[in-house]
Amino acid sequence: MFKFRRFKALFIKESYQIIRDPSAILIAFILPLILLFLMGYAISLDSKHTPIGIVVEKSSKYTLSLVDAFRMSESFKVEVGNNRMDFEEKLQRGTIRAIIVIPSTFEKDLETSNTKIQILADGSEPNIAGFVQKYSSGVWSNWLEQEGFSKKSKISSLNIQTRYWFNSPLLSSYFLLPGSIAIILTLIGTLLTALVVAREWERGTMEAIMSTPITIMELLLGKLLPYFVLAMISMLICVSIAIFWFEIPFRGSVLLLFLTSALYLFPALGLGLLISTLAKNQFVAAQAALIVGFLPAFLLSGFIFQISSMPTWLQYITHAIPARYLIEILQCIFLSGDIYEVILPNVFAMIIVGTIIFSIIIKITRKRLD
Repeated sequence: MFKFRRFKALFIKESYQIIRDPSAILIAFILPLILLFLMGYAISLDSKHTPIGIVVEKSSKYTLSLVDAFRMSESFKVEVGNNRMDFEEKLQRGTIRAIIVIPSTFEKDLETSNTKIQILADGSEPNIAGFVQKYSSGVWSNWLEQEGFSKKSKISSLNIQTRYWFNSPLLSSYFLLPGSIAIILTLIGTLLTALVVAREWERGTMEAIMSTPITIMELLLGKLLPYFVLAMISMLICVSIAIFWFEIPFRGSVLLLFLTSALYLFPALGLGLLISTLAKNQFVAAQAALIVGFLPAFLLSGFIFQISSMPTWLQYITHAIPARYLIEILQCIFLSGDIYEVILPNVFAMIIVGTIIFSIIIKITRKRLD
């Protein structure tokens, strides 16, 4: 039968172990801060100050005005010249990412509404090439409207205004930082827990624990709850930094944020405990935690790469990755609010995955030394 006294003793013992272990503090508090600041400053999907070359074949009032429009854009770092060959060499060397050619007939073509501008982009980096094409079209449209050419169009009565919901500045940090909290919880929950039982086997203390009257449930809860508390504290620190330092909008409920994060730790801690149960060596357990827990959460959860763009067979695999559901929940709570039509299905999915993992743990865990 479950005895609270035995559970309490194991919980206190594991808590003291965390305090005495510098690596646990490092993984729980220092590493998340490093990852969070890397996501906030170093990793960005926004294209700013992309170096481009503009070839002006014939200078005129309008060509100079268009070049100034590109220079005023934060998206580009502009270099202007009239020799296309020089820019092609720079494009091959990678010093610029695109060439925009303004033809000699530019001013004449404006009068006939048959203006053409050539864009040569570096296709070795498809994302940047797409950004150049997209932002160049935006600069071109704004310039036409500024110069009054759009009023001469036959569809001048059509006024298109684009508004972006939930992320009006279109900053990648708005969805990267909430998603990074899920990655951090994965790292803490899976990696630290993976070392728990493996460390006992490696140090020879598991035999002493097995000789006590402690039950499997008391053993599992006593091992997991200290790391659950540690992960929740780390989550609170990361959320505070995301909101107050990086100024990420938070439109949802704090209580719902804590509840969903706590539910996510159910499968995350369970996965780490499953690894540590199977691997009786800390090095093997740590490697398995990174391969089975951290890398899938980083690559296959929709954190950076969109799941719908993955192959169909790989999309099915992502349903087994708990981080996929928490990332969607966090992005919803931060940017949209408490939309239960989005949150509840993901919560149920996390519970199902966690239940499967713990069912396996309970089935394979026995009080035996072999």
